[in-house]
Amino acid sequence: MATDYDAPRRTESEDLNEDSLEELKARRSEAQSAAVDVDETDTAESFELPGADLSGEELSVRVVPKQADEFTCSSCFLVYHRSRLARESGSEMICVDCA
Repeated sequence: MATDYDAPRRTESEDLNEDSLEELKARRSEAQSAAVDVDETDTAESFELPGADLSGEELSVRVVPKQADEFTCSSCFLVYHRSRLARESGSEMICVDCA
């Protein structure tokens, strides 16, 4: 358990006089309510089943062109930052994951 050394020190009498056992039990039961927080967006309608027909769905994705400090791995064809370049031979560039 972490100790806060900047907090003022408390005496045993302050700890005993703070709250009764009944008050602590009441607070605990208030904090544990039976209500469940349900987000409207988390309904079953938002889940897609495997093999579902998605032909009517339309995606909108912003495509960013490859930057000057990036390369395309000639093995896995993923775009990486130059810091991930393992080796380069001619026009063939290999990432550290494929090397």
